[in-house]
Amino acid sequence: MHRFANPTRFLRIAAVVQPWVAWITVTLFAVGLYMAFFTAPADYQQGESVRIMYVHVPAAWMGMFCYAAMAVASAVALVWKHPLADVAAKASAPTGAAFTFLALATGSLWGKPMWGTWWVWDARLTSMLILFFLYIGYMALQGAFDDRARGAKASAVLALVGAVNLPIIKFSVDWWNTLHQPSSVIKMGGPSIHPSMLWPLLILAVAFKGYYVWVLLVRIRQELTANKVRILQLRQVHGG
Repeated sequence: MHRFANPTRFLRIAAVVQPWVAWITVTLFAVGLYMAFFTAPADYQQGESVRIMYVHVPAAWMGMFCYAAMAVASAVALVWKHPLADVAAKASAPTGAAFTFLALATGSLWGKPMWGTWWVWDARLTSMLILFFLYIGYMALQGAFDDRARGAKASAVLALVGAVNLPIIKFSVDWWNTLHQPSSVIKMGGPSIHPSMLWPLLILAVAFKGYYVWVLLVRIRQELTANKVRILQLRQVHGG
């Protein structure tokens, strides 16, 4: 993977890959949303409100996935000093925070008709809220130092420490008594959800993943361009 860490080579590859990812993502969103709202049946208990699941569940998965990607990139940046690793971690944070916020918001909308309340301090919801605050803390640390390298290092350490929250989110419904329903897709023995509901859910999950890759490529390219501009400005200052 070392050869892909070269910024110039990465930019060439990203320029080719990005349009394809964009088109695939848009197509999957169109197909998945159509299936979720027009072909998937209503739930026999939850009725039409179950359709919130098709946004809530992929958003929650992506909130965790983005943080895991951010933590791995931070570890690579700290240990191997890859030039793109810190940029990738920094680029993942806003998207991950947005997914996590979307999961919390849609979860509240879903919880009101199901539980009779917008919010409960159970293990799954609380650990997801902590994940959102970890994203906010990471982004705040990035800009908290005049020295960009110190900010990058501090935020990378926070990302690694915060990764302990991911298994807590995943297994919270098994470890504690919570109002949140247990896993019905990713579990031993296979999914317990009917294929008519499972397929649109999985298609939208892939669409969310494609969106993350699309935005990640855009943000990394923007960050690399901004770095080049900063380097040129510093050269002009020192040259003058």
